[in-house]
Amino acid sequence: MLLSMTGHGEAHHHADGVSIGVEVRTVNNRYLKVSIRTGEGYSSLESAIEAVVRETLRRGSVQLSIRIDREASSDDYQLCAPVLEGYLRQIELLQGAGGISGAVRIEQLLGLPGVVKTKSTSTELAERDWPAIERALREALSKLESMRRSEGAAMAADLLANCHQVASQLAHIEKRAPVVVEAYRTRMVDRLSKLMAEFNVSVTASDVVREVGMFAEKSDISEEIVRLRSHCEQFERVMKNEETPGRKLEFLTQEMFRETNTIGSKSNDAEIATFVIEIKTAIERMREMIQNVE
Repeated sequence: MLLSMTGHGEAHHHADGVSIGVEVRTVNNRYLKVSIRTGEGYSSLESAIEAVVRETLRRGSVQLSIRIDREASSDDYQLCAPVLEGYLRQIELLQGAGGISGAVRIEQLLGLPGVVKTKSTSTELAERDWPAIERALREALSKLESMRRSEGAAMAADLLANCHQVASQLAHIEKRAPVVVEAYRTRMVDRLSKLMAEFNVSVTASDVVREVGMFAEKSDISEEIVRLRSHCEQFERVMKNEETPGRKLEFLTQEMFRETNTIGSKSNDAEIATFVIEIKTAIERMREMIQNVE
């Protein structure tokens, strides 16, 4: 089953006064690269978040964003009376010295450093919220996986169609190859006949056989045809059986392209050259798609 490396998943969860939103996007990359953006005070969870991501994804560049909104509650805060009293004493001293005038309301002092403290540290809050964050994260990854599978299925159909195109053109080449040698023999005999008639040159049948044999050996593409067909068959097997076939498929298309180039350079035939162009075009399409296969 092919998986696309491009996808998107989003999930939201609300529990115990906390709203959590998780969004994950992936694009193709040779290796797995995870970038995580969390709310302030939740960076301690990044290693746990990445571990969950790596359970699902093996390749690709991952952009993951987690938004956390907490409803304010009086139970979350504590008034530090000694600090507040210290501020009040300083204000009284300044008022007595004539430095400031007018009444100072308590609410004006609540925003000063140390007057109001949160009862829980950011680490404690992160640990408390982790179960809800993990649920939202796994839901977002599940939606991402569904999208990647859907795109992967479409890519698989396209890849198979191009692989079959390669096999079809290869069959034409295999059928044409013996004709090329016979055509060369015919052309050679015609040329030699003209030379013999014009210059009274004597050429034996063994000379013709030897020359045609040398051409046949030089232009023999039977091994390349066998290897290219084998690569096509292996390509289909890897697609259907491997869990993450991207790198193997990439290697196979490189080998297919190499064999095709060799066929083109050895065949010395215009018709085979046309088939070679069709094969190379199909392989190029396959290589482009494989860049996005996990």
